Amino acid sequence: MDIRNPEETCSTREAALALGISVRTAQIWVEEGRLKAWKTPGGHRRILRTSVDEVLARRRAELAIPVHRFEILVVEDDPVQREMYQTVLVRMGKQRVNVRTAESGYEALLLIGEQQPDLLVTDLVMPGIDGFGMLETLTKRALAKPMQIVVATALEPQEIETRGGLPPGVSVFHKPVPYTQLIKLAGAYREIWAINENTISV
Repeated sequence: MDIRNPEETCSTREAALALGISVRTAQIWVEEGRLKAWKTPGGHRRILRTSVDEVLARRRAELAIPVHRFEILVVEDDPVQREMYQTVLVRMGKQRVNVRTAESGYEALLLIGEQQPDLLVTDLVMPGIDGFGMLETLTKRALAKPMQIVVATALEPQEIETRGGLPPGVSVFHKPVPYTQLIKLAGAYREIWAINENTISV
């Protein structure tokens, strides 16, 4: 094939327009080898149209693959605490971690009904339906998939037991929340989730 055939090549500007990128980005992609090109005797880049088509095809293929995210739901009535949770938890991986928040057990139950999280982080003492009532409701439900639960509370263990206790398997952190430990635990749950995702997709 004669790559100098004008019908088989395009300018850097034309390639950038077709790909929706800047001319400078197109130049960088040529230098990195992502786009195949050659230079005319006058020093102008000519990019193979087939190379542009290949990049576009890869994009379409990536868009066709659904991106599964590790879903986290934080239930906390204190707005400052909610924002802090969201800030620290989303750092685990912006591309594959989604953090939603609720300020009461009632709102949380509605959100769980819409989409069940993989990890639930909740306070216990809240207005309306508190954490105890929410967890009791969840234990009676047929959940669509396993869900890890972490409780963050200022209540002492004896107070928790007096108020009915917690379901088996729930991890408890006492406030002030040790965020470093929480992130480590959430990260471990996310790794297990990722392994299960890969196993299912194979």
